Amino acid sequence: MTDKKIAIIGGGNLGAAMAEGLVNSGFVSADHLIVTRRNTAALSSLADKGVVISSNNIDAVKFADWIVLAVKPFQVKDVLSEIQSHLDAKKHVIISVVTGVWIKDLQEIIGDQFVLFRAMPNTAIAIGQSMTCIYAHQANEEQTKFTAGLFDQLGKSVFIEEKLMDAATVLGACGTAYAMRYIRANIQGGIEIGFSAATASLIAAQTVKGAAELLLQKNTHPEQEIDKVTTPKGCTIAGLNEMEHQGFSSSLIKGIVTSYKKIVNDM
Repeated sequence: MTDKKIAIIGGGNLGAAMAEGLVNSGFVSADHLIVTRRNTAALSSLADKGVVISSNNIDAVKFADWIVLAVKPFQVKDVLSEIQSHLDAKKHVIISVVTGVWIKDLQEIIGDQFVLFRAMPNTAIAIGQSMTCIYAHQANEEQTKFTAGLFDQLGKSVFIEEKLMDAATVLGACGTAYAMRYIRANIQGGIEIGFSAATASLIAAQTVKGAAELLLQKNTHPEQEIDKVTTPKGCTIAGLNEMEHQGFSSSLIKGIVTSYKKIVNDM
């Protein structure tokens, strides 16, 4: 358990999920964590755990050593301008989980003297299973290790170059929706071959979860695991080949590239 004090500025869905995960995992004690939100009543479940709840961002900055910026993109300028005079580069480390806001955008408001991290979690952070991509700016080894440890309480993390953050959004965040669409199609196929919707949903979701855990725990390539279930003239290879004939892999790749181009072109 860390002795650092952490402020999460922005207690919306993401900020609240982070707070709950950090407390439940034992990474930080509840009284060393403060979460801000204008409507503090919405954070009553965190308050019940002993987390400090406030509507005052300046008080949160004064309280904390580490600051997690978890507000909406359009709120970043106002929030940082509000707390800027209370930030201390010798004390505070800032982690931004704000989508589409780059390190240079933060520096334009608060200056370039701060240690900054930019992190991109996904919605599975709500159950402690996020894939979080992180970029570190001006951080030392201890600070980098602390940030990795923080997000590893909420799933898994990996450090990347900032120029890959848009790609990380597509693969790690949009990717959740892509996986859900595959599972939905799997459920529909299951119903067509005889299962109830509830049973098909359970089988499809657990099968995907198991497949992912095989890769994560055994560190194998997908094709190695596919080879284990594709027997000569079998039903698995017949189904896989039909999916490929219908453009399964190519359509998924095209979808990923299209989402990426959408982000880049809309910036």
